[in-house]
Amino acid sequence: MIVAHLKAPYYAVIFTTILENNLQDYLETAERMEALAKQQNGFLGIESARKEIGITVSYWQTEDDIIFWKNNIEHTEARNLGREKWYKQYQLRICRVEREYGFKK
Repeated sequence: MIVAHLKAPYYAVIFTTILENNLQDYLETAERMEALAKQQNGFLGIESARKEIGITVSYWQTEDDIIFWKNNIEHTEARNLGREKWYKQYQLRICRVEREYGFKK
């Protein structure tokens, strides 16, 4: 689902990944992290797609909300597991969204 009509300005965390072949427990952990993120202050939404490269974009009200999420202990543990087990490579980008617009039939 596309997240639409957020009130700018807000922040986007863009997480791109290339996965290893062994993905034991990966999907369960990813689903848990999404559920946990949705419970955090300032969380606005999330979009994700996966093919050869995975792209997940989460939206937040403030940079402080992003830092609080980054420092969440369960999220930190999942991030460490990702580095050890699941990711060949990842890149994280944090952007301030100044405006948005879209189209829907």
